[in-house]
Amino acid sequence: MSRIFRKTYGLALYTTPLQNDRLQLTFDVITMNAPLPASLLNAIEMAPRDPILGITEAFNADKNPNKINLGVGVYNDDNGKLPLLECVRKAELQLMEKLSPRGYLPIDGLAAYDKAVQELVFGADSSVVKDKRAVTAQAIGGTGALKLGADFLKRFAPNAQVWISDPSWENHRALFESAGFVVNNYPYYDAATRGVNFAGMLDTLKSIPSGSIVLLHACCHNPTGADLSDAQWLEVLNVVTTRGLIPFLDMAYQGFGDGIESDGKVVRQFAEAGGAVFVSNSFSKSFSLYGERVGALSIVSSNAEEAARVLSQLKRVIRTNYSNPPIHGGQVVATALASPELRALWEEELAGMRVRIREMRQAFVQKLKEQAPGHNFDFVIAQRGMFSYSGLTKPQVDRLRDEFSIYAVDTGRICVAALNTKNIDYVIAAIAKVL
Repeated sequence: MSRIFRKTYGLALYTTPLQNDRLQLTFDVITMNAPLPASLLNAIEMAPRDPILGITEAFNADKNPNKINLGVGVYNDDNGKLPLLECVRKAELQLMEKLSPRGYLPIDGLAAYDKAVQELVFGADSSVVKDKRAVTAQAIGGTGALKLGADFLKRFAPNAQVWISDPSWENHRALFESAGFVVNNYPYYDAATRGVNFAGMLDTLKSIPSGSIVLLHACCHNPTGADLSDAQWLEVLNVVTTRGLIPFLDMAYQGFGDGIESDGKVVRQFAEAGGAVFVSNSFSKSFSLYGERVGALSIVSSNAEEAARVLSQLKRVIRTNYSNPPIHGGQVVATALASPELRALWEEELAGMRVRIREMRQAFVQKLKEQAPGHNFDFVIAQRGMFSYSGLTKPQVDRLRDEFSIYAVDTGRICVAALNTKNIDYVIAAIAKVL
C-alpha cells in the first residue's frame, strides 16, 4: 500500500513497500488549485533603455537610407563597414590548421593570452612582469574586466569611495554602483576651454579620503577625447601615490591615441611606482573583435607572494560569476601577438585606423570652417581616440536625429570613427544647419 510521503507545488512523492524492507519512490504531477505567486514579477518596472545601445535600436528602426550612427563606439572603415583585420583572418587560419577540442579554460583564462596581455600592457621588459608582481585574468571584454575589478575591490575595500571623471563612460558609474560602491565625480572636462579642467581634477584628488578608488582613463578619454599631458599625468601619479589612493586605469583604446607604446606609458608609470594598481583593457576596438568580448583585468601588487594571493582571490570572484572565459577570441589575440609577422601586421592595421580617424577629425574641422565660419571647432583636432565631445547641445542632437537621421549621444559625443569620405559632407551640412 503506497502513501504520499511529500507533497509540494505540482509534485507528489509516493513510497511503496517492496521486498526486503525496501521502498520504491514514484513521482506524480498533481494539479494545484492555487496558482504560483506572481506578485514578484508583476511589480517589476520597465528599465530605461541604455543611453548608448538605445541609440542603435532607434537607428535600426529608422527607414531613412541616408541614416548615420555617430553614437556607438565602433570603428568603421571608409566604406562604413566593420573591418575584419587581416591579422585576425590569418590568426584564425592558423588556428583552423590545428583544431583541438574545446575544453574549459582555466578560471583566469588562456595562459598564452594572459602573458601576451601583460607584455603589451606593461612591456615585455617590465620589472613588474619579470618580478611576477602583476597577475592577469582574461575577462569578458573591457566591461567584464571592470566588473571583475569592482567586485574584487568590494570584497577587500568595502567602505572605499569610488571617484570617476566628470564626464565618463556611462557604464563606469553603473558597474561600480552595481558592486555596491558609492560613486562620486572628480572634475575633468572644461566646456569653456574644450579641454581638461586639470586644476579642478587635481584639487579634488588631493582632498578625497585616503583609500579611495580613482578610475582613470589611461588614454583616449571617453567621451571627451581630451587627454592629460605627460606632465599632468606625473602630477596625478604623485598625488595618487602620496595620498594612498587606489588607481584603476581603464585602457580600452590603446593604439588609437598616439600609438601602442605612447598610449601605454601611463599604465607603466603607475605600475612601476609601487603599490596596488588595477588595469582593465580591451581588444574589441584594436582588433575589431567586438562580438568576441576579449578583455583582461590586471592587478599589480608589491611582490610576487602578494600577487599570488591576489590571483587566488580574483579566481574566486570569477568562479562565482562566469566560472571561466570563452576560448576563441583569446586564442586569436594570443596567436596574433605571439607571432612577429602577425604582430607587425596588427600594428600596421591599427596605425591605419588611427590615421584615418585623425584625417576625419581634420576634414570635420575644415569643412565646418567652410560651411559654418562663425563657429570654431579646432579643438576636435586636438582630441584623441574614437570620440569627440563636439559641443553640440541636446536640442541640436535632437534636430540631427529628427530632421537628418543622424544619431549622436545627447551630450554631443560623436564617434569620429563612424565618419568617412562618403558621409562626412552630409553630416557637416546637417550640423551647419542646426548650429
